[in-house]
This record gives sequence, C-alpha cells and structure tokens, in this order.
Amino acid sequence: MKPYKIFDQHVEIEDGALYQFFSAMEQDFVVRGALMPDAHQGYSLPIGAVVATDNFVLPSWVGYDIGCGMCALPTSFDPSEVDNLRYSIRDEILARVPVGFNHNKYGVLPNVAMPRRTPAFDKIFHDKGGYKQLGTLGGGNHFIEVGIDSALEGTIWIIIHSGSRGIGHGCATHYMKLAGPDGKAREGHFGWHMSDPNAQDYMQDQEFCLQFALANRRIMLERVVEAMQAHVDGEGIWDSLVNRTHNHAIERDGLLIHRKGATHAEEGMKGVIPGNMAAGSYIVTGKGNKYSLWSSSHGAGRVLGRREAKRALLLEDFEDAMYGIACRPDQDCIDEAPMAYKDIDDVMASQEELVEIERHVIPLLNVKG
Repeated sequence: MKPYKIFDQHVEIEDGALYQFFSAMEQDFVVRGALMPDAHQGYSLPIGAVVATDNFVLPSWVGYDIGCGMCALPTSFDPSEVDNLRYSIRDEILARVPVGFNHNKYGVLPNVAMPRRTPAFDKIFHDKGGYKQLGTLGGGNHFIEVGIDSALEGTIWIIIHSGSRGIGHGCATHYMKLAGPDGKAREGHFGWHMSDPNAQDYMQDQEFCLQFALANRRIMLERVVEAMQAHVDGEGIWDSLVNRTHNHAIERDGLLIHRKGATHAEEGMKGVIPGNMAAGSYIVTGKGNKYSLWSSSHGAGRVLGRREAKRALLLEDFEDAMYGIACRPDQDCIDEAPMAYKDIDDVMASQEELVEIERHVIPLLNVKG
C-alpha cells in the first residue's frame, strides 16, 4: 500500500468511501494519497480524495464536473439593508441567473481568456450549448449565497458554488469512454500515461473546462451584484475575489495530483469551504500541508445520499433549520437540507493542520437550482 493520510479526527468516514480510496491506492501508478474529513462515496474515487500519480491521468478521478469550485466576493453593500431586503434580492437573482437545467437564450462572452479546445471536444462543446451555459448555476449542491461575516457589523459576501455545467460533463464522458474498456465510460481506475496523446488531449480540454468554470462563476457574481444594486447601493470588491476549484488534475513537483472534491490549499492560498444551507461558509487560508497533498475539504460532506435524504427527512424539519434565511426549503431540494450533511464544525476541527479560518459567512439568502 502506498503512503497515505486520512484526516478523520472528529468525523466518521463511511466504508464505501474507504473501500474506493484503498482500491485507488493499490494502483501501480499511484505515489501517495490523502482523504479529507468530508469524504463520502463517489464515482471511481471518493469525493474528498486527493491522489498523486506518477504522470498518469485518470478522467474518472477528476469526475464529471471539471473545474467545479467556489468563488467568494466581499462587497460594500450595507448589511442591514441587505438583511431587510433579502427576499426581494433573492427573487431578483432568480430573475437574472438561470438555475437547474436552464441556460441563456444566447451565448455569453467569457470574461477571461479561454484556451484552445481539441477538435473532438469542440464538437461536444457546441452540442452542449457552448457559451449559452455561461453564467448559469445548475442544480444539486450548487448554490448562490449572500451572507454576512459577523453577527452585527460585518462585510456582505457573495459566495457561489458551481462548475463547468454540461460542458465539463460532456468532456468527462468523452474521455472516460476513451479510457474505459470497450469504449464505455465504466467506473474504475482507467486512464493513460502522460506520454499518450489521449492524456495530452484530456489535459488540454480539462484546462478549457477549468477556465470555463471560472468564467461561469465570475459572470454569475456580476449578475448577483447587479441584482443587489437594483435594491441597495454598493458594489463588489473585485480585487479581493477568492476563486478555488476542487475537481481537477494538476502537476506539482513532478507528480500529477488528482483532486476529487478537495480544495487546493497551498501555504497562504485563500479558499472557500461551505458548510450547508444554514451553516454558511468559511473563508480560509491554506497551510500547505504536504501530507494532505496541499489540500483541504471542499465542504461538509454528505451523511445521507440524495435518495436516502428524500426518503428520511421531513419537510417541517428542513423548514425549521432554514428559518430566517431567504431560500426555498421545499420537497424538491430536501436532499440539500442541512441534516443531509456532516457537522461542519467537526469537519473544520479535523483539518486544523490544513487551513486557518479567516471568516465565517452566515447566510441571509440562499439560491438553489
């Protein structure tokens, strides 16, 4: 077994996630690994896993939502005004940002320089809607949150969790089929050495998806700022924007580090770790822990799968947990109820070696797809 570290001091990690992690660690091309405290079972590799390989890339270890991550933008909006108008601001955001399976009617120009795509991925990109997907939230655990970093006088933050939408999913599916047996995207440890042309193509198209995901979050931030400005005076403090992805494969020190639902946390690097719809999010600074492969958790981590949550959780409990927060606590998103997640305080306590907490942003409103 290769060297690894599991950060589970104050949490319990399910057997399925441990089985997936140890299966990955047995592969010949693996050098070392780490498992974050929010880990739970995923596809091929558990969510919350970080695995370094010897120049071997596996699309399934990055997953379907390439570049999924967090943005956090501090603002100059007055906290009391935002608090008083949080329901109106929520409705304004929903009018400006497509959520769920919705996208823009027309393509949106990206606000960052976009790298080139391979010819094969170029067709997939257009088939999936191309730039019509920019500035859209998606569903599942993706969210837009407006909150305050103090119970009294503090800063209003806009926090967004989203990724590369159908673009990243199409890219991942394409390369998983190329890597998998019989040309099918099968769960397992399939990939290529970096000398293989398929690996080089994947890394090129992954970079496009990473930049697409950043542009997607950035455009949503701009739309949320405009939605807030329709009701209160203020602006975003853009030179303090925090952006961090948690689904990628990147090179460091001669290794290829796969993060599957884990936040890059080099020493001094800013990051965002969300808790749940009621607990808010943490703005953190990485400590550059080499045993975590310079990573931290990407959230609280699930204790109930989506189907299990919909069977087990009661709507009235969900509504009680979200009291005072402008959101949509209904049966359609009960699988995102706070009770479906681990205690974020326990998760943060389990990674004191990995990150330093700078701010705790308490939500005033939360938008889900």
